[in-house]
Amino acid sequence: MAKLFDGKLVITEIPDLLEYLPTTLYLTLVALVVGLVIGLLIALIRMNKIPVLNQIAIAFVSIVRGTPIIVQLYITYFGIPIALKYFNHYHGTNFNINGIPGILFAMVALGLNQSAFDSETIRSAIQSVDKGQIEAAKSMGMNGGQVLRRVILPQATAVALLPLGNSFISLIKGTSLAFTCSVVEITAAGKILAGRNYRYFEVYCSLAIIYWVITFILERILALVEKKITIPEQPPEDKNASPRKEESK
Repeated sequence: MAKLFDGKLVITEIPDLLEYLPTTLYLTLVALVVGLVIGLLIALIRMNKIPVLNQIAIAFVSIVRGTPIIVQLYITYFGIPIALKYFNHYHGTNFNINGIPGILFAMVALGLNQSAFDSETIRSAIQSVDKGQIEAAKSMGMNGGQVLRRVILPQATAVALLPLGNSFISLIKGTSLAFTCSVVEITAAGKILAGRNYRYFEVYCSLAIIYWVITFILERILALVEKKITIPEQPPEDKNASPRKEESK
């Protein structure tokens, strides 16, 4: 009679799954960068209320945050080829649609999804910066770009780090859905490996261990970084303390 649960298999499957970890990390890092860049642009557009672009940004954030990521992956995977077919037809081009790797669709979908959530985090972090400091920087002759780089972003980064870190951790787990775009990362590899011996439970336990270890390491790193960049609060002044008298000459 076969074992109901093979604990040894849980451990022995981990090395095979880790062979696909670089794909997961590569997909995560690219989506992270895309999400941060587009998220910052969306946050600046919404804060400055740029006509037309502001309305587009609001609609984009609402749609992305209001639909499941797996649906967005399917729409990207099937929608982009359809759009390219129409482009080829109406412009007489011959773009090779079949030559597009599946991981590119996953990067686009995950990056855009990440940008919608990051934009709200970045926007709230920027708005938390004291307006008096911004006005003081402008009065010193700084232009908008200098104020953003030297005053707003350093302080907003400290505020946004923890929420963005949590979003990054969620993104790593979200890459497990990239199999919808024919990407073989660790979760898809787990399904393939489990199909050989039908030990799905053991393989999924292996995957759970891998994801937990990655998340645990990232949480520790984020905690250290947050401790380093946190802006120390000024100690409250003691109103009862008497001013120091000048020393007599």
